[in-house]
Amino acid sequence: MDSIRIDKWLWAARFYKTRSLATDEVSRGRVQIGQQDIKPSREVRVGDTVVLWQASIKRTVVVKGISGTRGSAPVAQTMYEETAQSMADRAQAAEQRRLHTEPALAIAHGRPTKRDRRDLQKGLNARWSASIDD
Repeated sequence: MDSIRIDKWLWAARFYKTRSLATDEVSRGRVQIGQQDIKPSREVRVGDTVVLWQASIKRTVVVKGISGTRGSAPVAQTMYEETAQSMADRAQAAEQRRLHTEPALAIAHGRPTKRDRRDLQKGLNARWSASIDD
């Protein structure tokens, strides 16, 4: 076997849990070969460079092996090799996410309670009323 469908290879290499998920991701344009969008039926061969996005994280891998069956994780990892640039970009993105402050933590007192929201609405209604009587 010298080539296999990209959706089947992505499933066998354990990038996606099911083959239908792999097919959907390829159809949405989240998988590329040679910087070109592809269809799920596109054949992948040893030596092809595959770029895929998983949860907004870009991964670039080089195909090292072909298999039509899904095996264990150690076997699946031998089917591809991630490029050094891709690993560095993923590490940098992980560090950025770790250092990025959570917006919810900046709120001093958390969400307003029901009573607080009613008080806020009272103030808005009195100030922005469109009634005629002034």
